[in-house]
Amino acid sequence: MITRPRFDELNIDLFQKCIEVVENCLRDAKMDNNNVHDVVLVGGSTSIPKVQQLLQEFFNGKELCKSINQDEAIAYGAAVQAAILGGGIGNEKARDLVLADVTPLSLGVHTTGEVMTVLIPRNTPIPTKKEKVFNTTMDDQTVAGIQVYEGERARSKDRG
Repeated sequence: MITRPRFDELNIDLFQKCIEVVENCLRDAKMDNNNVHDVVLVGGSTSIPKVQQLLQEFFNGKELCKSINQDEAIAYGAAVQAAILGGGIGNEKARDLVLADVTPLSLGVHTTGEVMTVLIPRNTPIPTKKEKVFNTTMDDQTVAGIQVYEGERARSKDRG
């Protein structure tokens, strides 16, 4: 049997990654934690007390909204997405919403020195197009292998 404190200790790195995801979302939205009106918990890991504690601390003690059924929130989001994709037919509120498809991760190519040169930063609206000229590593080279990567790490070998 495992105790709650031991569980928290074993998983603290994962819990911190949850907070990093929130930080990245806010940074991408050009917001800080003081601009957030409500914190709605959706997803399995948000039912873990330590995750709730870390989120509440991150949002300066703001009360977390736990009254929304997580399954219903996901279904509601899917319904809103469907209404937007359907042109908002029959739903005045959905007609005014804007759906922006973006790249969830940066896209780039492997270049000399195990580096990924980012061509398309994450959150770039899609479809998109980017051109960049690269030099080969040897004179008169007629063939080049191009490795495309996605992710936010600087070294290409650290990316999946």
